[in-house]
Amino acid sequence: MKRSNTQKLKDALEEDIINGRLLPGEKLDHDALARQYGVSRTPIREAVQQLVVSGLVNVQPKRGTFVAKMSLDQLIEMFEVMAELEGMCGRLAARRIQAAELEALRAALLRCEDPEVMAEPDDYYYENEEFHNCIYTASHNQFLATEARQLKQRLKPYRRLQLQARNRVSNSSEEHRKIFRAIETGQEREAEQYLKEHVLIQGTRFSDFVSQVKAFGNSSQLAS
Repeated sequence: MKRSNTQKLKDALEEDIINGRLLPGEKLDHDALARQYGVSRTPIREAVQQLVVSGLVNVQPKRGTFVAKMSLDQLIEMFEVMAELEGMCGRLAARRIQAAELEALRAALLRCEDPEVMAEPDDYYYENEEFHNCIYTASHNQFLATEARQLKQRLKPYRRLQLQARNRVSNSSEEHRKIFRAIETGQEREAEQYLKEHVLIQGTRFSDFVSQVKAFGNSSQLAS
């Protein structure tokens, strides 16, 4: 999946925040960022606006834009809620998915399994995102799908980071196959459980995840 220049810039800024090159509470200097990335202020402004929407940065009137803070406990709680939303989407999709939606899900699954995609965690992330979007759509519950997409967007930088962990991409791909089969065969409970585990497995390996995150001002705060 081809990414726009603004998307690439947003991803780079996300990594700077997650890896501690931009610290929680730090003010974002648009001019300095433009010089750093060799671009004008316009794409910087567009990328930062997207980061505001995702919750990674916040705007303080008359003061500027700052890297946001969130406790580790809050992040874990968000992953728990994400798992429940994903599970519900999977259960409803197994019951309600239409033929065209199933084919779209199958196509997304195959793109995730492309060796070239699997070799690049970021490429895999965006194909993975489309796989999950297909499930949200197939739930035929617009409110649920919207909530899932919004929370997924807030968790995006952390989920991208987790794909850097050893074997995570290959394990994720195997989990996708199980999820697809459950939805394809109408196994509601299995689809729900597999999707919960797909998200929460990241939680059970949270110590590995935390070891990757460099943006700790102290042991209880990290960038959001």
